[in-house]
Amino acid sequence: MLVSQILKSKGDLVFTVSPEETISAAAQLLLSRRVGALVVMDLQDQVVGIVSERDVVRMIAEKGERCLTHPVQACMTRDVEFADPTETVDTLMGRMTDRRFRHLPVCTGGRLVGIVSIGDLVKAKIAEVETEAEHLKAYIAAG
Repeated sequence: MLVSQILKSKGDLVFTVSPEETISAAAQLLLSRRVGALVVMDLQDQVVGIVSERDVVRMIAEKGERCLTHPVQACMTRDVEFADPTETVDTLMGRMTDRRFRHLPVCTGGRLVGIVSIGDLVKAKIAEVETEAEHLKAYIAAG
């Protein structure tokens, strides 16, 4: 299964935040939108980072609650990895597992077109395996 197929079913909505926004505001957005990461976009709509729940927790653990007034750019991951819509679920699962991250923005031609999480990939993989099992059962039953 391709990333483009996942985006077709889940949609292309991506929640974003400015690098100047406070960590507190980003945390509130993560909570209210029920997502694990926000893509950080500059004024030219370019991806400049990604901030996850894990980044916020790490910052609070290191700096204390006073860091909540700091800008998102203080805790975001700047070296963002991207997925291409033509990549497979298996490829991305391997990359995300090896590099230990859970969210990948999806870009085409330098433009943000969606985001996938490890949960999205696992869900797609399970659906693929279940479909395959049903086909095998039907094949065996047809004898």
